[in-house]
Amino acid sequence: MAGSTELSSALDALGMSFNGGALRPGTDAYEGARRVHNGLVDRRPGVILQCRGTADVVDAVRLAREVGLELAVRGGGHNVAGRAVVDDGVMIDLSPMTGMHVDPAGRTAHVQGGVTWAQFNRETQLHGLGTTGGVVGTTGVAGLTLGGGMGFLMAKHGLTADNLLSAEVVDASGNVHLASDGENPDLFWALRGGGGNFGVVTSFRFRLHRVGPMVTGGLVAHPLTAGRELMRFYRDLTGSLPDEMVAYCGLVHAPDGSGAKLAAIVACHCGKPAEGEAALRPIKAFGSPVLDAMGPIPYTAMNGLLDAAYPKGALNYWKSGFLSDLTDDAIDAILAGFQQCPASMSAVLVEHMHGAATRVPVGATAFPHRQPGFNCGVLGEWADPGQTVSCTSWVRACYNGLLPFMTAGRYVNYLGDDETAEAVAGAYGPNLARLRAVKKRYDPENVFHRNQNIVPA
Repeated sequence: MAGSTELSSALDALGMSFNGGALRPGTDAYEGARRVHNGLVDRRPGVILQCRGTADVVDAVRLAREVGLELAVRGGGHNVAGRAVVDDGVMIDLSPMTGMHVDPAGRTAHVQGGVTWAQFNRETQLHGLGTTGGVVGTTGVAGLTLGGGMGFLMAKHGLTADNLLSAEVVDASGNVHLASDGENPDLFWALRGGGGNFGVVTSFRFRLHRVGPMVTGGLVAHPLTAGRELMRFYRDLTGSLPDEMVAYCGLVHAPDGSGAKLAAIVACHCGKPAEGEAALRPIKAFGSPVLDAMGPIPYTAMNGLLDAAYPKGALNYWKSGFLSDLTDDAIDAILAGFQQCPASMSAVLVEHMHGAATRVPVGATAFPHRQPGFNCGVLGEWADPGQTVSCTSWVRACYNGLLPFMTAGRYVNYLGDDETAEAVAGAYGPNLARLRAVKKRYDPENVFHRNQNIVPA
């Protein structure tokens, strides 16, 4: 590992050519930049290089290699595992890189690696356009895309990664590549689900679709005593959803601070208003909800509906997996686990996947989970550090109770920082061997290993 003098000398050598900023410990700017979304992550890089363009990223990668320091890459900094920051090493911070250009005629968007989904949606919705993105606006475009990207438009338009047209990548040697179907297609394939294993993606170009400015959606909540019936209803509902509609089911706590446990459905229909109203009518008519906030809603608001539930700085520990089916026994296990939840910010979320996202062949992109079904996440979140032991213990216990109903598949974007090699392999599934071969070509020394790592072949 490089000493402080060697690092200082390397930073001095960057001179005036580096357009961004180099933040060292001991300043307020450094303290702010080292903090990622998950407050449970508390690491201190030797330097944070805040890049403003691809040339800065090239210099940052080469500096880290030159001085022999570990390297981490921050896009939106939203990932629960906190892999964007590393103790003592070099943190490449793309957050200043928020440039974006929308081509309304060509229905494409070109965005830099630090853009968040709230920023993306704001620009594309000026033209009534959008693509599948994160359901929490503070999520980074980069991380979501590279892990696959589930969202409210996935049944109609596929995953985020399915809408990627090209990407610019700085590899472990500091070389710049354009990846697309026609140029470096092996790298392009790997980027769509293989995470940050192959380099720093400095920009993305996406296909856009007509959506909004109004959609039909929102949230309906019931007392937890109705949870079993609601989850059974949800399972039956998802068996015949149109492509225009995506629905999630969550066991959550009331937002009024009372701690009351609720069972809720969040849904979005991106088609014609009359069709959306008809599709959501059964949800609104079911049972006796304590909250009905479902109806016409701006697309940008729909994608920010859950933002308040996931504030920056809250402590997070998650575990998740794909369910083989949402059987009655699985529902009972979910409910029994949630009943023991010790923190009012925590939740259990069931996400249904169908439609266009499931009609892509398993090997067409690196993201392998293309069968219709459910992903279940046990989302531990709390504010008081004194609850850390009880909350992390609850997540593990609840998740372990669900294991009999889960497949080997895992969603890479939900994997925590303490997952086993078996869990990581489950995220990449049958595509792992091909991913390892691409990794060997672009990062044979595994420089980019601060991720859900793919070991070079």
